[in-house]
Amino acid sequence: MVVSTPGNKLIRVFRFEPPIVSCMYSCIERTVKRPAKSFCSGWEQGGIEIPIRPLSDLSNFKRMKGGMELISAIAKCVAGLDIHKAIIVCTLLREDSEGCPVKQTREYKTFRYDIHDLAKWLEASDVELVVMESTGIYWKQTYEILEETGLKVCVVNARHVKNVPGRKTDVMDSEWLAELARCGLVRPSFIPPRDFRELRLLVRYRRKLKAASSAEKNRLHKHLEVSGIKLSCVVSSIDGVSATRMIEAVLEGREPNEIVELAAGRLKKKKKDLLKALADYRLSDRVQSVMERILGHIKWLDGHIEEIDAQVVAAMEPYREEWQLLQTLPGINQISAAMLLTEIGVDMSQFRNGAHLSSWAGMCPGNNESAGKRKSGRSRKASVHVRTLLCEIANAAIKTDSQFKGYYRSLVIRRGHKRSIVAVGHKILKIAYIMLRDKTPYKDPETDYEAVLTRKNAPRWIAALKKYGYISEEMDERASA
Repeated sequence: MVVSTPGNKLIRVFRFEPPIVSCMYSCIERTVKRPAKSFCSGWEQGGIEIPIRPLSDLSNFKRMKGGMELISAIAKCVAGLDIHKAIIVCTLLREDSEGCPVKQTREYKTFRYDIHDLAKWLEASDVELVVMESTGIYWKQTYEILEETGLKVCVVNARHVKNVPGRKTDVMDSEWLAELARCGLVRPSFIPPRDFRELRLLVRYRRKLKAASSAEKNRLHKHLEVSGIKLSCVVSSIDGVSATRMIEAVLEGREPNEIVELAAGRLKKKKKDLLKALADYRLSDRVQSVMERILGHIKWLDGHIEEIDAQVVAAMEPYREEWQLLQTLPGINQISAAMLLTEIGVDMSQFRNGAHLSSWAGMCPGNNESAGKRKSGRSRKASVHVRTLLCEIANAAIKTDSQFKGYYRSLVIRRGHKRSIVAVGHKILKIAYIMLRDKTPYKDPETDYEAVLTRKNAPRWIAALKKYGYISEEMDERASA
C-alpha cells in the first residue's frame, strides 16, 4: 500500500512471500510506468521494500489532500452544486501552482438575487464547468441564470453520480460532483434550448387538459348509464356531434321522439335503437345539475386545448422543415409532430445514434444480466411524456397501410398488444431520428412483416399440427400435390 504523509513522503513497506513477489513487481511497473527495481529493494529477502521518497518522484500520480489521486484531472477549475428548495451548496475545486486542488465551499439561498451572486462568483473564478444534479424542478431556475451568464453548465442524472452510502451531506455531495467533473467522469443530460423548454410547458399542459377532459367524459358516461340512458350501446362515442346534441336535448327535458331526430349521418339508420336507448330513463334534478356542469367543463377544456394547439402550430414556424418531415410518418399529425419535436429537439447530434435516443426515451429493452444469466429485459425509467406520445403514435400507425401494421401483426401473436405497441413506438423513434438527421422524408419499404413471420414459423406450426393429429398424412400429400 502507498500512502502520503503530511510531509509529502511515501512511507510504507511491502512484505510478501516469494511466490507473489514477481506479480507485485509487474503490478508496480504497470502502475508507475518505471522499472520496479529502480526504486524497490529486498528481492533477495523475498519481499519488496519501497523506501521513503518525495511524492513528486512518481510522475504518474498527482497530489491531493488526504491521499493519492489515481485519475488525472482534465479541468483546472470546476464547481459542483447541490441544489435544494431553499439553499444551494457550491464547492469550487481549483488547482494551485503545484497542481494540488484547493476546495472552497459556499452556501447561497435560492432567491434570484442570491443565484445571480453565485453566478458572478463562478464567473470571476474562471470556472470551466459547473455540474448539478437534476433534482426535481429546483435545478431549472439556477440552470437558466447560469446559462444566461455564459457559463458551461452540465446537468447530470442523480443515479449516475450517487455517492457512497453513509457519507451524505450537502457539502460532501457538492464536493463529490466537483471531483467527478474535474476528472471528466460526468455524463451530461440532454437539455433542450430555451425555446423548446418553454414549448414543453405548453404541450405538457395540453396533455393534462386532455386527461381532465377524458376524465369528465368518463364521468358523464357513468351518470348516463346510472340514469338508464343507454346511448353508448348505439353510438360509437358519446362525445361525437350527434351524441352531444342528444345529451344536451335530454338535459333540456325534450321528448325521445324529438331527440332521435337530432341523429346525423349513419345514426339515422339506428333511430329504433336510439328510441329504445332513450326510453323510460330517470334523471333527477341533482344528477341533471351535475351533468350540466360536466358538459360545461368539457366545453371549457376543449376550448383551451384548441387555443394551445394554435399556439403550438404558430411556434413551429422556425422549425417548419423538421416539423413537416415528421408529418410524413404514418400516425403523426401536426400536433403530435410538434409535441415530439419539443421533447427530442431538432438537433440529432445531441445523441450518438438512434439506439442512444431510444435508450434516453426508455423505449428499448433494458439489460439486467449477471453470471451469464439474463434476468429481465424491462425498459429503463425515462420521460413518461415521450413514452406516452410514442405509444399514441404507434396505436395510430398500426391502423395505416404501412410497414408498422405488418410489424405489429407479426409481434402481437406472441408478445401481446402492449409490448407490441412499445416495439412499434421504438421503431418509429429510430426512423424519426434518421429523418431528422438526414433531412429526408419517410418512405415506406413495403415490407410484409406478417409474411416474413409466417415463412419463419410455418414449418414449426405444421409440425405441431401433425404431432397432435390436426393434419393427417393424406391431407399433407393432397396439399403438396
